[in-house]
Amino acid sequence: MQRRVLAGIFVGGSSTRMGGTPKGLLRLSNGESIVDRWLRLLGELGIEGVLVGSRAEYAPRAMLADDVEGAGPLGGLLSLLRRALLRTENEREAGPAWVLAVACDMPHVSSALVARLANAPYAVAIAPRRDGRREPMFARYDARHALATAEARAARGELSMQGLLEELEATELSLSSIEANELDDWDTLEDVQRRPV
Repeated sequence: MQRRVLAGIFVGGSSTRMGGTPKGLLRLSNGESIVDRWLRLLGELGIEGVLVGSRAEYAPRAMLADDVEGAGPLGGLLSLLRRALLRTENEREAGPAWVLAVACDMPHVSSALVARLANAPYAVAIAPRRDGRREPMFARYDARHALATAEARAARGELSMQGLLEELEATELSLSSIEANELDDWDTLEDVQRRPV
């Protein structure tokens, strides 16, 4: 991995459709949790990973709390963008401050697909389409250029991640049918049974 990238694994949410069980802690066939798989996969690519959210069940893993309470994923993204900018300023790095936002409930994503996203040509934001909509929870952002827009939207109470991607004029990451299937998530127990890992 040539670029310095900070990845946020979003673990917020009440997991209502999973009966309250934190989705990122669901176990794969090898006994590993989804979030630990994400952290391992990112680490193998040379990408620093941090969990975004505040659920106590994920301790003692590194956590980054939402900056804006009640703002949902946008609040978490703000925290992630600010952390990436602070890191690059402290290390006096020039160029984009890359941030990946990924959902904790995607157990099928390959390291090859993550590398494609991280190394895609420059864009303020880039995300694939999924079911006809941009996927903000498998997306890359340039923190230097995305932060001001995200802050302004949060201040106006416009919390839609889709809306943020539209305002940033996000580039589309094209996916093969196999890659698109990698974005299948585990929202319910039926999903786990339908597509185990």
